[in-house]
Amino acid sequence: MTDETSPTALPDRLSVNPRSPYYNEEVLAQGVGIRFKGEEKTNVEEYCISEGWVRLALGNKVDRKGNPLTILQKGPVEAWIKGAETN
Repeated sequence: MTDETSPTALPDRLSVNPRSPYYNEEVLAQGVGIRFKGEEKTNVEEYCISEGWVRLALGNKVDRKGNPLTILQKGPVEAWIKGAETN
């Protein structure tokens, strides 16, 4: 039995921070792609499709607790599981 036959549906909101209530290791392990304003982003820390925003990491900058510094940007958000892409 393969787990690939039933991919997990993407949640409306997802975070890569394990301390966040929106963290989902099972979904993140599948590989999630994010397109924001028509451009694919690789530095997304958190997204919300219904509210239309992404939280982007600012390079290698961190706060005093070691968390990445982020900026919130609003616009259209698309998310997909990378293994399930169709061309």
